[in-house]
Amino acid sequence: MNKKCILVAILGAAVALLVLWISGFFSPEIIEQGRVVPTRTSVEPDVKISAEVVSTPVMYEAIGTVRPETEAAIESQVTAKVMQVLVHSGLKVHKGDKLIVLDSRGLRARLESARQGLKSAEAAKRQAAEAINAAQAVSDSATSTWKRMKTLFNNKVATKDELERAEAEYLKSGAGLAQAQDGYDAASAKVKQALKSVEEAEISLGYSIITAPADGEVASRTVEKGDLAFPGKTLMLIQTGGSLRLEALVREGVIGRVKIGQELDIDIQALGELVRGVVEEVVPSADPMTRTFLVKVGLKAIPGLYPGMFGRLLIPLSEKSTVLVPQKSVSRVGQLETVLVKTGKIWEPVYVRTGKTYGDKIEILSGLAGNETVGINASYIGGGKK
Repeated sequence: MNKKCILVAILGAAVALLVLWISGFFSPEIIEQGRVVPTRTSVEPDVKISAEVVSTPVMYEAIGTVRPETEAAIESQVTAKVMQVLVHSGLKVHKGDKLIVLDSRGLRARLESARQGLKSAEAAKRQAAEAINAAQAVSDSATSTWKRMKTLFNNKVATKDELERAEAEYLKSGAGLAQAQDGYDAASAKVKQALKSVEEAEISLGYSIITAPADGEVASRTVEKGDLAFPGKTLMLIQTGGSLRLEALVREGVIGRVKIGQELDIDIQALGELVRGVVEEVVPSADPMTRTFLVKVGLKAIPGLYPGMFGRLLIPLSEKSTVLVPQKSVSRVGQLETVLVKTGKIWEPVYVRTGKTYGDKIEILSGLAGNETVGINASYIGGGKK
């Protein structure tokens, strides 16, 4: 007997909870204070309107991100410690403005070493030039002696041994002159190499101060004083163009409906509104992992629109028939939505399911077929979806 009483009590409690849930007791934020449920009546409402049947587009939503049209990634060309960061995010900069100062002590030492190497190479070149002069003098003397001895030998004045000794000195001086010339050429090459080293060191020292490549605005900064900068590491991003665009990923089955120059709607969630954009670029290669194409849509200047914002690119696929009624004609009690509809001479509530809003009207997914007469009472507390 006690078990039966307990079961009856549990069943009664469950029914009571179900009734309270349907009435919206557990969702007080959904039920507006003073809301009433219309009942069948023959009294004419204050406003009568026909449920419209209109043709609306079926949209494919491609997820995207707002990005600047042109953006420069600032990186270091040398490896060095960051000494100063002179700008912050949101700051406007001009071409040539200093952005970051790096530790230049190692670079200055390298430049000084290169300059010392250049001095040594130039000194070696001067010595090689002097050696050529000395070898040239020896060669000229040996050549003159050899020619004279050859003449004397032909006149039977000099012996063959004297002629051979003069010829040997002549050949030796020629080899010495060639060797001195080779030494000079090598010294000249070292001077050129040393000049290149100095030039490279000067360029590297110039990289210790990073400047803005163009006029723009600092979009983001990822470096702080004391960080290590090195080639390939992005230190900050500068938006160098005033225009923004949405970069969206469109699946392969829809990409054929997107054309360059086409105007499409874009839903910017942060702004709570639709904006128009023009397709500027369709990357003709799909990502093999996601099977999507990158589409870039240009945007006009809009207050409150910033890079990095979320957006949906709306691509029309087809048309469908949609039933629309004024939002104020829809009454909601708990999870139930009703519309007051005229049936003969009687006005009665009809349960409906709503969808998207179109201005001050709302889509009816089920419950109405269209062209029904819908009523709105001015004294009725309602308003439908907002």
